[in-house]
Amino acid sequence: MFRRFFAKSRSPLSGAPAVRRMKTYSAQSGYVYQYFYEGHREFDAGGERGTEFVFHISADRKTWTDLSVLVSASAIQTWEQANTRELSANEHYAIAKMALFQAFDERPGPAQMREQVRVRNADIDGIVDTLGL
Repeated sequence: MFRRFFAKSRSPLSGAPAVRRMKTYSAQSGYVYQYFYEGHREFDAGGERGTEFVFHISADRKTWTDLSVLVSASAIQTWEQANTRELSANEHYAIAKMALFQAFDERPGPAQMREQVRVRNADIDGIVDTLGL
């Protein structure tokens, strides 16, 4: 109760779909995750800036938690400069979603899904190649 009262104020999420749709992902870890996209907001933490994409996830449909995928603005800018084109807002979301899928695949279980997913320079190239952008 007190954690909510003393928690640092964050900006509200935007970009959430009008109708939330539960989606499913069968991870290489063997778990089947359900998730909802909740929206995004800008973040500025520890000298790093970018966009935070928030997903509501579960591995058993009983226990749900929010998972943030932090897409670094410097990683996006580095890719854009190297490829001489800007990524659209939809492409930013696609990068975040692919990073979420990678976390589902690489993390051993639901307990490790409470930790933020950070998308950095090295991650962008692989994800963009996978997306075919």
